[in-house]
Amino acid sequence: MDKTEIKKAKLDDIEALQLISRQTFLETFAHSNTEDDMEKYLNESFSIDRQINELNNPGSEYYLATLHNKVIGYLKLNLGQAQTELKDQKALEIERIYVLQEFHGKRIGQMLYETAPSIAKKIKSEFIWLGVCENNLRAINFYSKNGFIAFDKHTFKLGNDMQTDIMMKLKIN
Repeated sequence: MDKTEIKKAKLDDIEALQLISRQTFLETFAHSNTEDDMEKYLNESFSIDRQINELNNPGSEYYLATLHNKVIGYLKLNLGQAQTELKDQKALEIERIYVLQEFHGKRIGQMLYETAPSIAKKIKSEFIWLGVCENNLRAINFYSKNGFIAFDKHTFKLGNDMQTDIMMKLKIN
């Protein structure tokens, strides 16, 4: 496989970001959710306006994995008050890591993930945390392999459906 690059997303990347966000979320969760719930979630969470606001938020950062100038995956990180829950100034949240299914098993997710501890060390975060769907065993195994441990659960609303996420964290040395 040719060289995959990881780059920080800018406003110029908004259309590619929206496309990869919607496509990877559908690939990951459409099989286990209703069409109505998926459509509602996609429209609310991945609208251009919302993603522009997130890109403009100094506490949020997106990173894109590209191959031959095509976006094949992405990472979203949150700091401080931009975090979805904990809002801990000593923490970095991984809100999303998604890779197109055709690139699963090619270490793209690992490349994106490795951006997070690197940033966490630079900004002197004490830990990284995330929430992962309790039914997404592939993701749970991925994070466990990278040293994350479960520490709590929280509710995640997908459309009108309330689901459970496992909250996991990794201490940064």
